[in-house]
Amino acid sequence: MTEIIQKDGTWSFDGDVIRIVPGGDKGVGLLRQTLGEVAVPLRALAGISFEAGRKAGRLRLRLRDGADPLLRVTGGRLADGSDPYRLAVANDRSGVAEYFVDEVRHALLLEQVETGPVDRYLLPGPAVPITVGAGDGTVTFDGERVRLEWNWKTEESKASGGVRTLALADIEAVEWLPAAGLENGYLRFRVGVGAAASPPAPKYDPYAVELYGFRKDPLMALVGAAVVARLPHPDAPARAGAPVAEVTAGADHDVLLRRLRELGELHRAGVLTDDEFSTAKQAVLKQL
Repeated sequence: MTEIIQKDGTWSFDGDVIRIVPGGDKGVGLLRQTLGEVAVPLRALAGISFEAGRKAGRLRLRLRDGADPLLRVTGGRLADGSDPYRLAVANDRSGVAEYFVDEVRHALLLEQVETGPVDRYLLPGPAVPITVGAGDGTVTFDGERVRLEWNWKTEESKASGGVRTLALADIEAVEWLPAAGLENGYLRFRVGVGAAASPPAPKYDPYAVELYGFRKDPLMALVGAAVVARLPHPDAPARAGAPVAEVTAGADHDVLLRRLRELGELHRAGVLTDDEFSTAKQAVLKQL
């Protein structure tokens, strides 16, 4: 077990999973506090790095494109304090951070983890049910339905339609944009096949919550991620007559069997020691 403990949070690595627990420092954003512990499987990683700084360094995970529904929704727009995949590291702990990086990189190399895009989510996304109130509304998602309720800040023409309830099957896509400068942000649910290319401004859109840049705004990204995690992955392969889950499960099984054969060949060739071969084989068998 490799571990680094900081005011910003704790990261631990057991060879298969990096566990991220937010700390109690004032710089830890409300999104990270609410999301809680995140378990990142090794196969979801594209890389890891440590960046030294004048006052403090930073550990950073880079996930494979498409692996995490939260990153799918936020698209690199999370502020540092809200990003669960960054950890502020005190300068006197930089050696521990570099060791942590080396251990993860060694595991990535040993397991020959591919770093390219994936066609299914490898992280589950935020837990449900989840309710967040921010901007001009409150959104609740129970895993099957999204409910939008309005408050006193809502534009009258939007509020007059009353509470909106959307079935998961009716949602085509989810969009989240943080407020920036004088521009408000939003959480929007695109509804129905053939949804309008140019929806109304969030202020008037009955399927969007307008965000004004206040403290709870980032939490709307968690709602969006919880919904996205339960929608079909946009890059999932399609096969006539077969559910997406069936296709990806079959593909994963074939990949893991091929990986076992490769490990056996590396062991016989003397590239892997007995201990390294046993460790790598057990990791693959766990995924089967």
